[in-house]
Amino acid sequence: MFDSKPEPSTTVPLMSFEQMLEQIRYDGAYPTRERAEEVTHAVLAALGQQLTGDERVDLKARLPVESALTFTAQIPTIRPRTGWEFVQDLATRTGGTPATARWDTGAVLTTVAQLAGPLLLDRILDQLPSGYALLFGRAELIQAA
Repeated sequence: MFDSKPEPSTTVPLMSFEQMLEQIRYDGAYPTRERAEEVTHAVLAALGQQLTGDERVDLKARLPVESALTFTAQIPTIRPRTGWEFVQDLATRTGGTPATARWDTGAVLTTVAQLAGPLLLDRILDQLPSGYALLFGRAELIQAA
């Protein structure tokens, strides 16, 4: 069973903002750094509306400063969106299609998952409604009824 105690916050991110963007640019096959940065800010702003509490604070500490500012500038919603609603909302806000928003979300959140580490990611996924595990690059495990 996993320990529900929060991990101590890391004050030094595992990668710089430039490294994060290069990882996202590579994973998302974006043609330019600017496009990767645009996608990164859009996805992190949307994620900032979904997380609260210790998970929000701990994730902020693991993100590069530029990403953390985008993430924490958002006020969390009262009712978090499911993974699919998250993608649909991102598509609406960015003027894209659900397919491109899903691609963008996956490119950014798999890098966020790497920065978060497995224990914090478990806590984040426990807080969020269904459908987020796949967005972070994990299988969505559902208990049989």
